[in-house]
Amino acid sequence: MGIDTRTPGGAGSEASDGAGDTLAADEGAEERHDSRTVGRERATDGQAQDDAVPVSTTAGSEGRLWEVERPAISLADVVGLEEVKRQLELSFTGPLRNPELARQFGRAATGGLLMYGPPGCGKTFLARAVAGELGLNFLSASAADLFGPYIGESERAIQDLFRTARANRPSVVFLDEFDSLGGRRGSGSSGAQVLRAVVSQLLAELDGVHDSNDGLYFLAATNRPWDIDHALRRPGRIDRTVLVLPPDSPAREAILRQGLARVPTGDVDVRALAARTEGLSGADLVHVVRAATEQAFSESLRTGVRRDVRQEDLVLAASQAVPSTRSWFEEMKPTLDFGVDDGTFKTLRKYLRTHRI
Repeated sequence: MGIDTRTPGGAGSEASDGAGDTLAADEGAEERHDSRTVGRERATDGQAQDDAVPVSTTAGSEGRLWEVERPAISLADVVGLEEVKRQLELSFTGPLRNPELARQFGRAATGGLLMYGPPGCGKTFLARAVAGELGLNFLSASAADLFGPYIGESERAIQDLFRTARANRPSVVFLDEFDSLGGRRGSGSSGAQVLRAVVSQLLAELDGVHDSNDGLYFLAATNRPWDIDHALRRPGRIDRTVLVLPPDSPAREAILRQGLARVPTGDVDVRALAARTEGLSGADLVHVVRAATEQAFSESLRTGVRRDVRQEDLVLAASQAVPSTRSWFEEMKPTLDFGVDDGTFKTLRKYLRTHRI
């Protein structure tokens, strides 16, 4: 008996960090374009293609190409993560959809939002879903796309990205690995001087110093929120925060179903498997499916007869999986215990208490 490959709860076929095609994949494992090209992320490691509609590929200065997309997914494609979606609606998508109502309640439909949390939990998928939810164009960039070896090159790349976004407004600009781009400015070393110049350029663009930011919306993602320069978090900039945690049970089930839909399976109880994989990231769950599949494939090669992936293969793989999120939570503890917290980590503190981490 094969498994039912439909996404639970009537959600779409997408799943990832707890998403319809799940906000699952490890963002770092997704294929990247050449470091000079910001393009759509490829579907790998459990995050299916979101069928983003290419609007155009715009040539910037110095031969850079910035791909402008219109994601064909929305927050409805995100399975589970109800608290994350509620926060996104309250602090970002709601005010943008209802600017007049937001104005009456003093909730500005401007500024940006920072998503933070352990790696492999689908922050990139959420960013695309937000753009799709609002029907906006989508441009993304990471440190690899913007940093260059020559003085002034990184600042010009940032300026070029924002210039392209303004030419294609309304649009969402998504900055991945934001701690690498907007790290806290130190003093002394040449590396610190470069970082100061990059942060200064980001501040100028976020403030619209040289051009209006009307119709531009900013999303950023990081695994290290404590490293981000405080100036970038001030009102009107990247001033709101949402915590993206490991996928909950419905999200884990969706991730597992999507991965198992691609391989021959026997009688697999996906719901039971999801229940015993709490704490695993989307990328971890993809690895569980991959390890179980390799076991069945190895035996099939040895015997010459196809052997389907069975429940015991998955249970064994899950029992051997070490949550990749564990080291992130451990890294966070000193910041929570001894660092300055302006309320950013309130939700995280509650999660750690609830799960006794």
